[in-house]
Amino acid sequence: MKAFISSVVFIVIVTFALSASKPSGPVRILVITGGHGYKVEQFNEMLNSLGPEITWQVAELPGAYEMFKPENRNKYDVLVFYHMWQKITDEQANTFTECIKNGKPVVALHHSICAFDDWPEYRNIIGGKYFHKPTIINGREYLASSYIHDLHFKVKNVNQKHPVTRGVPDFEIFDETYKGYYVADDITPLLTTNEPSSTPTIGWAKKYGKSRIVVLQSGHDAPTFENPNFRKLLKQAIMWVR
Repeated sequence: MKAFISSVVFIVIVTFALSASKPSGPVRILVITGGHGYKVEQFNEMLNSLGPEITWQVAELPGAYEMFKPENRNKYDVLVFYHMWQKITDEQANTFTECIKNGKPVVALHHSICAFDDWPEYRNIIGGKYFHKPTIINGREYLASSYIHDLHFKVKNVNQKHPVTRGVPDFEIFDETYKGYYVADDITPLLTTNEPSSTPTIGWAKKYGKSRIVVLQSGHDAPTFENPNFRKLLKQAIMWVR
């Protein structure tokens, strides 16, 4: 009898702990934009397609810096980066870093790896960086990265057991490729491509402080927004990082 009661108490405690660790209700995402144009209507339709489990709002930089402050962090659960902003002050950088390091997770899409050329910590946060000019990292020189619009290419799921990529087949996408960008050593590869105009690793996961980070390099235009496999990756990335 004592063993039975102990088991019941243990189950109750574990259940309470698990429920306390997850937000109640829909996952609230804050989409950070600015510094790059995009097809707003089609992008928003993709966000709507994620279903009732996810709600969203958009904040455009530089005004979005206010949302990284402690008094505003309880207004959302996950940050989705779709910006290519460059200007940031030391104070803004410190607040931004602390926000993510202390537990606000990130899903970074496409041109967000091109942001903040002069802020090195940003590449440590997301684990990658597109270079607009030659850059040296850890003694290695990287030339300026390149891009090509409107290509059909194949995406390979290289980590089928990961929650972000589970159930996603290898698929074809019509999108923009980036080549020559930096990918950190501490990432977990999720997606690759053999397209010659692209860096091979085009999707990854990592940790930064207390936060999970996922980067999906694809996401330039409407054909990608409408791709069911990309939508599934985006939704599963949001649900996993939260």
